[in-house]
Amino acid sequence: MLKEIKVLKSHGRQYIKNLRTQPVSGLFRGRPVISGEITPDEIISVSSMCPVKAIDKRSGSIDLGRCVFCKECSFALPEKIRFTNDYRIASNVRGNLIIKSGTESPVRLEEDRVRKEIRRLFKNSLKLRQVSAGGDNSCEMELNATGNVNFDFGRYGIEFVASPRHADGIVITGPLSENMAEALKICYEAIPEPKIIILAGTDAISGGIFDGSPALNRKFIEEHHIDLYVPGNPAHPLTYINGVMDMLGIK
Repeated sequence: MLKEIKVLKSHGRQYIKNLRTQPVSGLFRGRPVISGEITPDEIISVSSMCPVKAIDKRSGSIDLGRCVFCKECSFALPEKIRFTNDYRIASNVRGNLIIKSGTESPVRLEEDRVRKEIRRLFKNSLKLRQVSAGGDNSCEMELNATGNVNFDFGRYGIEFVASPRHADGIVITGPLSENMAEALKICYEAIPEPKIIILAGTDAISGGIFDGSPALNRKFIEEHHIDLYVPGNPAHPLTYINGVMDMLGIK
């Protein structure tokens, strides 16, 4: 026993102590900042090069629900568009994911839009079923990382479970392919009420680069209330973690 304790002590603290303030690499592409001085011609230029039409042609705003964070717009106009390493970009309102020019306001949840039963029932224990609806395994890997020894999201009682019957909600990744439409519906219906829906990653939020493809069936998104949008391509573990903590009211 003493030998085991010695080995554990030699490892030091492996988990992130504060998931709210953990710094990330300066190379990380998080919330963008768009200069208020960007010109109409510059807006047209960068919007035309965006592969997912995330940049509005008239205002120059960037929709994080569509953005794949390729940074091509920033490379073209480094003095007008820059991506910060702010990973707290999840929200419960789809419109809040649209970053407007001339503002550096952080992206946050709207407290009055959080369903009361979510915090009343799930603040101390939340079990989620993850559904990959045509995903490429990138967001899925990042979500898996939230439960590893570094992030240890399970310390708050928030974990993924194998069965929807044991879950309080679902986390959807992928653009929602036609082949997964029925399976997603069955999974959702198996979860007891009240249930949470979280969209993780650009593909789940908007379809990403697959938007408009006949291979997709996104009726599920149109027909259900979404409790949390987690942008990213893929979504960073800390983006997901902080979004869920905000939703549950965990300080």
